[in-house]
Amino acid sequence: MPPSTLQTLLEAARDRRLPPVERWDPPRQGEIDIRIAANGDWYHEGALIRRFEIAKLFATILRVDNGEHFLVTPAEKLKIRVDDAPFLATDLETDGEGRARRILFTTNVEDVVLADADHPIVVEDRKGEPRPYVEVRRGLRALIARSVFYRLVDLACEAREGEFAVWSSGTRFVLGRGS
Repeated sequence: MPPSTLQTLLEAARDRRLPPVERWDPPRQGEIDIRIAANGDWYHEGALIRRFEIAKLFATILRVDNGEHFLVTPAEKLKIRVDDAPFLATDLETDGEGRARRILFTTNVEDVVLADADHPIVVEDRKGEPRPYVEVRRGLRALIARSVFYRLVDLACEAREGEFAVWSSGTRFVLGRGS
């Protein structure tokens, strides 16, 4: 039997090596005019970064410190602006059911993350509208795209005092409350 799409994505993610930005303490610090828009687009000096590979490379050296986002190398740490979350979860795959279900998100920069206790799904209320996120790595989050959130809600079951929740990797995540 061939491996599932989810299993194939998980194996590829395990093979991906990211720079150890959390260990770097570069001597040069400053700011750079880079902004990540709420839809996941990257801009430099107001112009859209059109080369996907550049944005994908920058995403590998992204770090969050005290709620601020930085591009970090061994030589410098440059503050950037992020409108909402630095990544956008653009797809999901699932396997299993109930508490045995696993939910795997893919981001706009091809990060793959399995929702679990270390990578929680969190839904925040912003002016009466749900803003769903999944933690990707080291405090960096992905906003879950609306179409992906609708698919996630379809997986939810109503339980415990009207809460709609999903299970992934043995962890329960509340998506909202029924009325």
